[in-house]
Amino acid sequence: MTTTDIRTSGASGGGVAGHQAGPPRAARPGRPRARLARARSGLHTLVFLAPMLIVFGVFSWLPIGRAVVMSFQRTNLVTDPVFVGFANFQQVFADPQLWTAIQNTGYFALLALLFGYPVPLVAAVLMSEVRKARGLFSALAYLPVVVPPVVAVLLWKLFYDAGEDGVFNTILGWFGLGPVAWLQDADVVMPSLVLEATWAAAGGTVIIYLAALVGVDPSLYEAAEIDGAGVWRKLWHITLPQLRGVLLITFILQIIGTAQVFLEPFLFTDGGPANRTLTLLLLIYRYAFTNSLGGDYGAAAALSLMLAVVLAAFSMLYFRLTRKWSS
Repeated sequence: MTTTDIRTSGASGGGVAGHQAGPPRAARPGRPRARLARARSGLHTLVFLAPMLIVFGVFSWLPIGRAVVMSFQRTNLVTDPVFVGFANFQQVFADPQLWTAIQNTGYFALLALLFGYPVPLVAAVLMSEVRKARGLFSALAYLPVVVPPVVAVLLWKLFYDAGEDGVFNTILGWFGLGPVAWLQDADVVMPSLVLEATWAAAGGTVIIYLAALVGVDPSLYEAAEIDGAGVWRKLWHITLPQLRGVLLITFILQIIGTAQVFLEPFLFTDGGPANRTLTLLLLIYRYAFTNSLGGDYGAAAALSLMLAVVLAAFSMLYFRLTRKWSS
């Protein structure tokens, strides 16, 4: 075979190998079908989400947007609104009751954190240690959540009767104490409201903690029991570190909830005595519904918007600071 024949054979072999490499990349089948399948999947997801997005937009975002517009208007929903710029915000800041409401709301939130935040955790830990009738205790803990909030407040209002025949004063009388003016004494009224609010809302948090405790590795508790650790040592060294993420979430939820407390001050005392239980949401209610022809909805919307901005900023700062702790 000559040199020319070898070159011809090599060129021919290279041509066959190139031909067997397959069709060009652009001509490969399947890619258009995959793109079409992804588009259909995204369209199906959008179709299923559309009703929820519409309902959420109409009943949530639309009122929020309307409130933002109203905060820059002078309106009572009866006469035509008038654009006043930041006059509503200036009016709210100039109101001396604003600072009273801020102090009372902060005091309520502080008492709720000191007493209402640890109670559900301790109750959940104690229930998790119970070997029998755990379901019964869980149902009893959640029972106050089932009671309608208005009914619960009216029931506790009977308990807080300032007379000697009141339920709590009768119990104190057994020990030679009382009677106490639970809702009339300016120094006692706020702790009384916190006590009822804790009783009414703790059950849901207890269930959350019980569900989180199920995910804790039982071998950790077994090892701690072998080492002679009691309930409180297991709580401090095992339970709290394992529930760190849940505790951080419930903490910020409690701050947001206590900053929006309204039902207890409104039904128990209507802000009294001497505005000692006037909270921010109760002040917003007074702005909106105190006048016979309709209240100052512009000022109410302005205060609502300021409260929402403060809570949103606090939440963002809190999650940024605790990002490493929750991981």
